[in-house]
Amino acid sequence: MQLKILTLHNNQLLTISVERRKFVSKTLLATMIGALGTDIVFGKLLPLDYVPLAFQDPDPFKMFQIDPEMVVLNEKPWNIEAKAHMLDDKITPNKFMFVRNNGIIPENIDLANWSLTIDGESVIKSKTYSLTELKSKFKTYTYQLLLECGGNGRSEFDPPAKGNQWTVGAVSCASWTGVRLRDVLEDAGIKKNAVYIGYHATDLHLSRDPGKEPISRGVPISKALQDETLLAYQMNGKDIPLVHGHPLRLVAGGWPASVSGKWINRISIRNKVHDGEKMEGSSYRMPCKPIAPGENVPDEAMCIIESMPVKSIITYPKSGAMLPKGKKLKIRGHAWAGELQVAEMHYSIDYGATWTSCPVEKPVNRLAWQHFSADISLPQEGYYEVWAKATDSRGVSQPMLLPGWNPKGYLNNACHRIAIKIT
Repeated sequence: MQLKILTLHNNQLLTISVERRKFVSKTLLATMIGALGTDIVFGKLLPLDYVPLAFQDPDPFKMFQIDPEMVVLNEKPWNIEAKAHMLDDKITPNKFMFVRNNGIIPENIDLANWSLTIDGESVIKSKTYSLTELKSKFKTYTYQLLLECGGNGRSEFDPPAKGNQWTVGAVSCASWTGVRLRDVLEDAGIKKNAVYIGYHATDLHLSRDPGKEPISRGVPISKALQDETLLAYQMNGKDIPLVHGHPLRLVAGGWPASVSGKWINRISIRNKVHDGEKMEGSSYRMPCKPIAPGENVPDEAMCIIESMPVKSIITYPKSGAMLPKGKKLKIRGHAWAGELQVAEMHYSIDYGATWTSCPVEKPVNRLAWQHFSADISLPQEGYYEVWAKATDSRGVSQPMLLPGWNPKGYLNNACHRIAIKIT
């Protein structure tokens, strides 16, 4: 059995294969030290069959304290989703929260020296705040806020769209605590010509080039000034986990989660639409007009995604559940509609031929998801599918099947469904 180690030689990346039986040889030990960039203390005492952790595959479930059933879609950068039944909690716990990163997670967070700078063309006076100043100078607020990746549901598009092949689990609704972005921006001063804000953060580009930002998105100034747009430092009553943006992140619920930047250290008030990384081209943009599947769309014909569409998910029971004949099927789940509320909820057991209404709760606060439930009678033994359909406050309902194709596979809000067997 061989161990492969990557090392640099004359500025070229080389792969060295070595037999495990030579694991503690001087040559191999020197190679490992070179790869790590530091001495391996007691390296000569490494057991013959032991691979140092630095050369083992990282375990995201332990690193991020997430449930082992979470689905890893990508590790460079980390992108991880939940399964539908794992999202049954009314407030999403950390262990079931999806992970969406674009770069390398920051290391060695220094809380004592962490700061947030407000600058840009449309700031009256650039200001810098420490974490302590943010927490002491401004009033604290807590909201449950819906975050959903713009590409949630991408795996269903045909032809396939580029990007992480999310199914339904790139969505969450945690409780976020922090200060209102509006209060901080107004403290620095906002010029009348302000149009947008853009965020900047400390995560590294995958190339590790410090001159490149992995992502730098933003929102119109009107969204930035909403009551619920937070500079958050707590999630579910505790410090935000590192993978979700510790020590400070932007949370702008109801819009693509990419606008809720993590590890924030600077926000620019712009006199134009922010032009940071992943704000232009086809990133988080939809064709301004419907197109045919597979059609090429020029950048100038793409529009920035703002409020997310109406959508719902059945979280109980788990798809594939079996139930004895004569027993009612209890279902429950969540529904959301971006900046709007969900006004009606329906389910179908006959593939959308008929629909039955069921109650849907009001949101705890604006931009939180809403909960629905129903007791369903299934007429006979056999296979069923339960479909869920939400309708927003403007009367727009989820499509029964896949919505219009787009190059990046964004905004799939087709009805969620689960399979049930009655025996």
